Amino acid sequence: MIWFLLLGMLVVAIPLVIERNRAEMEDADRGSASGQFAELPGGVTHYEWIGPAQGPVAVCVHGLTTPSLAWRAVARGLASMGYRTLTYDLYGRGYSDRPSGPQDRQFFIKQLQDLLEDQDVTGSFTLLGYSMGGSIASCFAAAFPDRVERLILLAPAGMGLAHNKLVDFMAKTPVIGDWLMLVLFPPTFRRGIKAERDTPVQVPHIHDHQAEQLDYKHYVPAVLASRRGILADVLRDEHRAIQSFDIPVLAVWGDEDRVIPASAIGSLAEWNRTAEHEVIAGAGHGLPYTHAPQIVAAIRAHISATP
Repeated sequence: MIWFLLLGMLVVAIPLVIERNRAEMEDADRGSASGQFAELPGGVTHYEWIGPAQGPVAVCVHGLTTPSLAWRAVARGLASMGYRTLTYDLYGRGYSDRPSGPQDRQFFIKQLQDLLEDQDVTGSFTLLGYSMGGSIASCFAAAFPDRVERLILLAPAGMGLAHNKLVDFMAKTPVIGDWLMLVLFPPTFRRGIKAERDTPVQVPHIHDHQAEQLDYKHYVPAVLASRRGILADVLRDEHRAIQSFDIPVLAVWGDEDRVIPASAIGSLAEWNRTAEHEVIAGAGHGLPYTHAPQIVAAIRAHISATP
């Protein structure tokens, strides 16, 4: 009996020990990063400007699991259009700090507010959000409509999540859910990256950078905290508010996306009847790094067609 008890304790302890022994994100790790770092109230935030110094500002918010590097090709396309484009790593991802605690809309909006203040961005700007970043961008636009000149959403979250009983259980169940996340997320995430490696991309080594996230402490808990936080919100009221504020919206979708439910397009179209939609054939969820030229072309056409 004692051996079964010891074995059970070992099974429980292994994922906790693995997480404890992962590396902290420190200055030595940040040495290879392009861009710069801002000491914000919530922690160190990695950011990068791309494009002409005097151009109109565009700000890009990345998604749940992939850092801001995912925007590199789109940011360069925006720079070619004259935009001064800001990309940054959300807390818990990339080269930014990994604070503990809830990751709700206020958590992410505060980071963006602090970064804009640090970088002296005081006027209105074009705001882009990818996946979970679409939820963050939409919440920011609804809260500060005078700051957002235009909203561009790539495969955005916020219209409800695809149901998965195990993922739902982990999100709703403290302690046991946290342990299961440490056990199940890393191998599942690695399999997903491996399945994508043969897909042509416009951001070199993006899959390696995705996988590297698992090397660092607090990344997996951050993913779960976001799933319990901002990704649990259905943004019906926010998108209706965005329409009422007359903020131009372009939503770009992949017709083979298996992450965002197909019903999301219909939901957003119902909540904001003035939003423009573009569906890219053959595209999955990795839009900004798998279909960057089509994304940039859609943005260019949208800007040309709207004031």
